[in-house]
Amino acid sequence: MNESGRSADEILDVVDEHDRVVGRAPRGEVYARGLRHRCVFVLARDAEGRIFVHRRTPVKLVFPSLYDMFVGGVVGAGEAYDEAALREAEEELGVSGLPRPSHLFTFLYDDGADRTWWSAVYEVRCGLPVRPQAEEVAWHAFLTEEEVERRLGEWQWVPDGLAAYERLRAYRAGITGRA
Repeated sequence: MNESGRSADEILDVVDEHDRVVGRAPRGEVYARGLRHRCVFVLARDAEGRIFVHRRTPVKLVFPSLYDMFVGGVVGAGEAYDEAALREAEEELGVSGLPRPSHLFTFLYDDGADRTWWSAVYEVRCGLPVRPQAEEVAWHAFLTEEEVERRLGEWQWVPDGLAAYERLRAYRAGITGRA
């Protein structure tokens, strides 16, 4: 999740279990008090269909040094999920001119330990050379789905990204099953 260029003072919408806005608070307070908010997860693929995978830097506020198969971040107060998905994907990949990410589904992530957020999952094709932010990304590569699947049990993944990926697999299986 993108934290650079953003401060603990950034205002976020606080939402209820139905994703309705019930208030606003600074990001730092939202994190400290475990308030439910909104995030976007964007699965970025290169021209060959490989998935952008990265390891977060050790200075990240949330899930430092863990691997992630999504780029994304928090949705600002009053910002639409679609706007946040494009903004976050371009920021984290270090590109401009991406096509608008396609919304796939939204779910409520809740780890039972005061980490809960509405999570909108997107996918985008990135045919541009990426230049990930050094303060966000310690390592990156484009991996095939098979390579990602092999790494699931080997690497430490961000728990919310892993939950989103598992739901994405089930979502795709449901689509395939209906086709």
